[in-house]
Amino acid sequence: MATTCVPAAALGVCANCGQEGGDGVKLKNCTACLLVKYCSVDCQKTHRKQHKMACKKRAAELKDERLYNQGHERQEADICPICTLPMQFPLEKNSSFNPCCMKRLCNGCMFAAMKRNMSDCPFCRENYCLKGDAEVLEKIQARVDKKDPDAIMFLGEQIESGMLGLERNMSRAVALWTEAAELGSADACFHLGLCYTNGDGVAQNFARGVSFYEKAAMLGQTIARHSLGCFDGQIGNNDRAVRHLLISAKMGYTPSLETFKLMFKNGFAKKSHYAEALKGYQDALEEMKSPERDEAKTFFDPRL
Repeated sequence: MATTCVPAAALGVCANCGQEGGDGVKLKNCTACLLVKYCSVDCQKTHRKQHKMACKKRAAELKDERLYNQGHERQEADICPICTLPMQFPLEKNSSFNPCCMKRLCNGCMFAAMKRNMSDCPFCRENYCLKGDAEVLEKIQARVDKKDPDAIMFLGEQIESGMLGLERNMSRAVALWTEAAELGSADACFHLGLCYTNGDGVAQNFARGVSFYEKAAMLGQTIARHSLGCFDGQIGNNDRAVRHLLISAKMGYTPSLETFKLMFKNGFAKKSHYAEALKGYQDALEEMKSPERDEAKTFFDPRL
């Protein structure tokens, strides 16, 4: 019987009985750690007690590799589909979500269209001056019926807030966000993280909430990444907090840079890390700038 995991995997033999692959014997990887192979379910069960510690350790390492190596770029929903630039934070202040096409457009592109006296949506060219809540809901539902994750996510937000004449129903909102998350919506994963960590609409389950934040972060959801950094910082996992906050600061998220600055002042982050975060943050801000966006800011808020 094999006494160690890694050589068994390297040799291409069953970690439990030593059976070689081939000649009708198909070895299957341990899906959690990928360290060892087995020729049967019985062998996997027999070897479980011996393998358990190494499996859990390697599975955690693989999870961290995915968590920290994915989601360094802003998610597609944060990119204006017209000018193709990442939108500035906070999104609700610097962009508009148009229910006619379920697209979020930056204020710069919206203002440029307004200057040209365009009364239609700059993206889909439909009239977005809809007559009332019923017509807006009809547009949203049409996209929901086609399994558009952005539309399902947006409808959940309206139900959460009791907007568009809808009754506030958190259980229904959670169900919609769960569906949108399954279809790949990073924002829906973030909303589910909020719900489970706060116990809003579901039984509170902090660990489940964090797992949704992690899914969202790996898909490029900036605020979820920032939240993970804050969670780790609060429990003293400063190295992990630094890694998360470095990513979200480089996405141009101001609260991440401010948190990073506090960690540096309190001795929980290195000067080199803060310098890297600051440089990345400044680069991200530059990437989000455009003459149209600057003009829109001046028009909508002359105090700026």
